[in-house]
Amino acid sequence: MPISLRRLGNTDVEVTPIGLGTWQFAGKRSIASFGMWVSPGQEEVDAIVKAALDGGINWFDTAELYGFGKSERRLANALLKAGRSKGDVVIATKWRPLLRTAGSIRRTIVKRLESLEPFGIGLYQIHFPLLTLSSIEAQMDAMADLVDAGKVRAVGVSNFDAGQMYRAYKRLSARGIPLASNQVKYSLLDRGVESNGVLDAARELGVSIIAYSPLEMGLLTGKFHENPGLLRRTPFLRRRMFRRHLEISRPVVEMLREIAERHGATPAQVALSWLVRFHGDLVVAIPGATKVRHAADNAAALQVDLTEEEMALIDERTRAFR
Repeated sequence: MPISLRRLGNTDVEVTPIGLGTWQFAGKRSIASFGMWVSPGQEEVDAIVKAALDGGINWFDTAELYGFGKSERRLANALLKAGRSKGDVVIATKWRPLLRTAGSIRRTIVKRLESLEPFGIGLYQIHFPLLTLSSIEAQMDAMADLVDAGKVRAVGVSNFDAGQMYRAYKRLSARGIPLASNQVKYSLLDRGVESNGVLDAARELGVSIIAYSPLEMGLLTGKFHENPGLLRRTPFLRRRMFRRHLEISRPVVEMLREIAERHGATPAQVALSWLVRFHGDLVVAIPGATKVRHAADNAAALQVDLTEEEMALIDERTRAFR
């Protein structure tokens, strides 16, 4: 079936409901190399990006902090190898606010654009609101300057709570610019944004939610429940996390598997389909991929059309994770 695009907030940036997160592309200069996953090489990155594109995905999320530009460069190289040009895809990236002032947003945009060359920045985000040396208002002014200068198309935030979202929205609005999105952790095993005010604020303000870790770093695929021996080959931080949550999540995965069988799908695809459909057009998701099959499977979730009854059942069975 044709894939409908969604606007990020009240901007003109249109994306598929599922994109591709690229933290895994960061290489050895990222936490990815010591405890989360094994970062793929450029050849594998090329194949992963091509699989996502072939599956209909039109946007990719990266960040300065992911290898200090390495993920951005690897993504750009992969898109070029896939025959894509500027304007063919949407790229979202993030400014690293750690111990920096808002002036750094203006100074470092050149480096972000160089790392992504020749592709532009469709969405520029504040990576997190902690340990920064300038107010949210000052950061939004700097971001608005980039929009006015034509260097980025839209402005988003990441890991902001409801109050911080309101402040960002208000300051951008004063400049005539909408707040496009808030990127937060959101999955069937972590539905906290539904109870902490973030989802309600996003709905009220017309701001999109971008869900990262929508498959809980692979836990919702069910493969670790089927074969716990896989944990021995999993980097240690993920292994410790999975061991704590394996049994708690088992009933959820079993339910997803039952629904998936009716659709000829996988538990992961059902989990992604629920996430991007249950709240209408409010939520989009950016699962990551370290293998080609991961990217292809995630993209295929765009074709899984759950019934209202199935979505209600998933909602009911996972409310304990709000």
